[in-house]
Amino acid sequence: MNNIFRFLLLIGTISVAQAFSGFPKIAIRTLSTAIAASSDSMTDAAIQEVEAGDMIPSVVLQEGLPDFGGKNDIDISELIAGKKVVIFGVPGAFTPGCSKSHLPSFITAKDELKEKGVDMVICIATNDLFVMEAWGNTSGGAEAGIRFLSDGSGELTKALGLTMETPMMPRTKRFSLIAEDGVVTEYFSSAEEASNTWAPAVLAKL
Repeated sequence: MNNIFRFLLLIGTISVAQAFSGFPKIAIRTLSTAIAASSDSMTDAAIQEVEAGDMIPSVVLQEGLPDFGGKNDIDISELIAGKKVVIFGVPGAFTPGCSKSHLPSFITAKDELKEKGVDMVICIATNDLFVMEAWGNTSGGAEAGIRFLSDGSGELTKALGLTMETPMMPRTKRFSLIAEDGVVTEYFSSAEEASNTWAPAVLAKL
């Protein structure tokens, strides 16, 4: 808040100077942009990370169809209504940790998860729908019954308080959760160890 106040004070000073000396308007536009960016950053930081008891919000994700055959728009809250589901998020499709450890753990555990009453396993990332479809197809994840959904806009990731800013694009922090009828019952963070989000940790809580 203090930073924003300082920016506003500086803009006021520049505005007065401009009136008397023709100070370039571009400076004000640049500072306004900086304030907007700072405000957005503060808003993102204020979103609390998801926890048990939270509802999965109504956000439309995209599912790519095989052979680039188009897409399905899927409201995540409608998809999981009345079901026990596991949702896990990864920073990026085809990335080493996600492809070698996180995703394979759920492929291997598919039968155990089903025995524990899990109706559906969903993987999300901010990659586009075509990348997600290709990853699911080539990894064996789709064959194992995992749904690969693109959160391309990052809307769901942001709503869950799990946005990770990178130079390339906003990504999803590594996580897993269990939800029943849209309500989060268990949340698994990778803050301490990535393995805390893998299937064995999830199975231990089912």
